[in-house]
Amino acid sequence: MIESIVGTAVATGAGLMAYAVRGRSCDWLAPSIWHLDRSRAEFALTFDDGPSESTPRLLDLLDQHKVKATFFLVGQNVQRLPKIAREVHSRGHAIGNHTQSHPHLYFKSSPFIHDQLASAQRVIEDIVGISPRYFRAIYGVRWFVLAAAQRELGLQGVMWTTIGRDWNHPAERVAQILQRGAGNGAILCLHDGRTVEKNPDIGSTIEGLRKALPVLLDRAAPVLLPA
Repeated sequence: MIESIVGTAVATGAGLMAYAVRGRSCDWLAPSIWHLDRSRAEFALTFDDGPSESTPRLLDLLDQHKVKATFFLVGQNVQRLPKIAREVHSRGHAIGNHTQSHPHLYFKSSPFIHDQLASAQRVIEDIVGISPRYFRAIYGVRWFVLAAAQRELGLQGVMWTTIGRDWNHPAERVAQILQRGAGNGAILCLHDGRTVEKNPDIGSTIEGLRKALPVLLDRAAPVLLPA
């Protein structure tokens, strides 16, 4: 009997998680942009988990191709690498909020979630000098009290059409995923950091993007998220 109850609870929890991450009908959990205008040959390139010590290498690659992107920064990483965080902004890229310490948000209280978003917002404002208007949930998981926190802080959620899984795939596979996901209105998600890890290896991200960019740029024009 107990095993049955536990099994049901686990299955229910897994179902809620899947719904929170992938269910577009659950935008009431936290209103989110899922794609750009499908009628236009444009795509948005986004990066999570930065800044990291390797972010400048990625910025150089983007400069080479005249591509601007949106970087969803983690507050702790901004505090650790303030110069790089400011460089992202000074080189013409947009900055979003990706929480203060990159925690799981599911099964968390309203004060905890609000503090994660508000703390990151304050850190970015103090160090970079801008107030982000976009937020991306950790692992894309939106929870029941996230909508209120976003609303109070004036943040618009952003999901993705394609995620490169660059944290565990080799560069060749990352490039294939990006190329397959390219198209009108695509929002592509990669990572210029690995949570709050110091000196992360993002070689698969940089090389995968280097391989994919010629195809992406041939199909559509890179744009920032709507202002």
